[in-house]
Parts: sequence; C-alpha cells; structure tokens
Amino acid sequence: MIEKLEKLNSIAISELYKTSDINAINLWHTKHLGKKSHLMAYLRNLGQLPAQDRPKVGKLANEIRYKLENAYDEHKNTLVSQPTTTNKNSIDITLPGRPINRGRLHITNIVLRKIYSIWADMGFQIYKSREIETDELNFELLNIPKHHPARDMWDTFHTNTPGVILRTHTSPGQIHAMRTYCPNPIRVILPGMCFRYEQITARSEIQFNQVEGLAIGTNIRFSDLKGTLSTFAQRIFNKNTKTRFRASHFPFTEPSAEMDVECFLCSGKGCGVCKNTGWLEILGCGMVHPTVLSNGGYDPNKHTGFAFGMGPERIAMLKYGIDDIRYFWGNDLRFLEQF
Repeated sequence: MIEKLEKLNSIAISELYKTSDINAINLWHTKHLGKKSHLMAYLRNLGQLPAQDRPKVGKLANEIRYKLENAYDEHKNTLVSQPTTTNKNSIDITLPGRPINRGRLHITNIVLRKIYSIWADMGFQIYKSREIETDELNFELLNIPKHHPARDMWDTFHTNTPGVILRTHTSPGQIHAMRTYCPNPIRVILPGMCFRYEQITARSEIQFNQVEGLAIGTNIRFSDLKGTLSTFAQRIFNKNTKTRFRASHFPFTEPSAEMDVECFLCSGKGCGVCKNTGWLEILGCGMVHPTVLSNGGYDPNKHTGFAFGMGPERIAMLKYGIDDIRYFWGNDLRFLEQF
C-alpha cells in the first residue's frame, strides 16, 4: 500500500507541472484530490487494513494529500499571475518561432556601391578624406579666397576653433589626393558626407553624401571628361540615357559645366519634375583650374585634369522616383524596406 501511495504521489506531481492553464489544473485537482480520486479511496478504505498498518498508511496518505494541495495552490497562483492565452502579449510555446528580420542596406549605400563599382571598372580608386576641414583646404586652396562672393554658394558650419569647419563639399579631398600622389597621374573618386547650413526641404538637407572625382595626367581634355561622364550616366541609369553639358561656373574648375540627363518620366517632352525642360541635372564638372593644380603640387604647364561632383541621394531620387530627400534620413521603415 505504501508503494502504491508513493507512486500515486509521483504521478500526480508530474502531471501537475505539465498543466499550463486554469482549466487543466482544475481537472487535475478533480482527478487526484476529488472525492472519487484514488487517494481519497485509500483514505476511505483504511479500516480494511490490518490494525498495525493503519497508522502508518493513514499518516502517509494525509501527508501526500497535504503536499498535493500545497503544490496545487502554488502552481495555480503561478498560472493566474501569468498572461492568459487570450492576452495579445502572451507567448504560446507550441507555436513555431518568429523569424528574425534580416538587416538590409540603406538605399544610399546601395547607390554608393553601384557608383563605386562603375568607377572601379573605369580605373578609378577610392580615396577617403576627412569631414572636419580647415578653411584653407575647403576654400582658399580651391581658388576661393577670403571674402570672395563665391563663398555664398556654400552655407558653412563653423566650429569654435577659428579656421576649422565642417566641409561643405568633398572638393578639399582633391588637394589631399594631389599632394599624396604628385607628380604621378591620378584617377580617384572621393566619397563622403558634407554639411551645409541650409533650410531643410524636399530638395535640400543639412547633411548629404557626395562623390567627388578627379583625374590628372598629361593631355587630358574636356572631351575626355564628356566621354567619361556620359558613359557613367549610361551605366548608372540605362544604356539609352541621353546627356547634355551646360556651361556653368565653379571657382576650382575652368571651364566648368553641369551635366543633365534626359528626364525619365517624360522622355524629354517636359513635365513638372524636370520643370518642363526635359532634362534633369545630376552633377557639376569641369577642367581643374591651373591655380588648384599648382596648390596640389602639379605644374599646370605640364599637367591637366578634370573633376566632377555628384550627389548619390539625388541620383537615387531620379533612379527610383523618390520625391523627397528627407526620406533618406527619416528612418521610416515603410520607405527603407522598399529597397
């Protein structure tokens, strides 16, 4: 009889801790502690046992009942304090695990990697330059002396240290690259973040990426610039992309130009996106100014070169039909997950 009681206790405890809701634990109580349970039957039939066995068996049966009652109360309180299966925050351990969302590249990085790949195919290497610059490198050595009106083109973030600023463009990297490689030929792109103190709108931000390009050698002509950039446009957009060059002005290039691509939405017919011109501007470019060549260590009588600067976010906006540059920095998953 004692062995049967101990086995009954072991089975009851095992079944108790397998229950996971209130209904199941109530059924357990009826099965093991109810009036018709095996334990209660043993207690009712104590009179049928030999007189010498009754005290020992009765004591053990009552101890088991007491332990089971305590275990029942404790486990029930635990279940009550936990969220029920109808609670939206509950966890059903019988369900398959939730998949972990994989990270993905930001749309700017996708476009930047495409740009890197295209220029690498053309023999250009990446040259990194610093984001915190001196006024001398950001302006003066690029043929923009102090108080020159051209400085109004770049709304500058100044620091507490006189002469130290956040770079307004990646063009200072031209001086760094020239002084690193002079007198050897150069073919580099200089990607990085730029900062300008501007009003944030759908078309402008206070921080943005730029990719500068620089090629220096002998007998480099404007026709080389045009052919190189037209090829780039066809690679980044599509092989049928049409381009045009318009005369412009930048202090560090002479002559200077801006390159447009035919509007993708209206195929050159004119629409609201291209302001009815049929063209969209994607970058500025020109032949490196002799003064800038000299500041970089090259002899402008022997060397020539071309430079260009483009905005990856602007290219992404044209390529994917994005109408607001603020989306790139808004961290809105509804936007980012499209790429």
